Amino acid sequence: MNYFSESDITYSFTNRKKMTSSRRYNLKSLLLSIAAGLLEAEAKQLVIDKETYMNEHAPSLDLPGSTQELQEFLKKLHQSIDKVDEERYDLEAKVLKTNKEIDDLKIKVQDLKGKFKKPALRKVRMSADQMLQALLGSKHKVSLDLRANLKQVKKEVKEETADVGDWRKNIEDRTDRKKMFEAEA
Repeated sequence: MNYFSESDITYSFTNRKKMTSSRRYNLKSLLLSIAAGLLEAEAKQLVIDKETYMNEHAPSLDLPGSTQELQEFLKKLHQSIDKVDEERYDLEAKVLKTNKEIDDLKIKVQDLKGKFKKPALRKVRMSADQMLQALLGSKHKVSLDLRANLKQVKKEVKEETADVGDWRKNIEDRTDRKKMFEAEA
């Protein structure tokens, strides 16, 4: 079904900015009327399809007169109900599987895009006690005084009074040690 002529389509694409408001309104109303007609036709077709399906799968009910025939009929009815339940369960499992696959594919697409919206974080000033209270809850009364837990380190000033003697003696002592090591080897 072709509702628009080729000239209407080319006109709307080429001169989009030059289209008058009345022309635009007429085109919109035409599209809406076409869509309404298609929806009505689809609803009628759905009703017809439902009736044909019910006639095929659920024949008219003819209740037998004797109790034996009625029991056989009920057994057949239960068997058909069981079969329908199995089909429904299989279809539900299939739908759940496809939904899971769709979700996985959506996650993969998001990963491939590589663009994640990071939330804007606010700077929050919080003391250590408030942080522990927020983490542990109000039940635990923990006071965190970090300065009290620190070890006191006393600085000891090492005063080395090195004898500044003759530097030649130090060299001679070292050469004696060197000779001693050479003699052992």
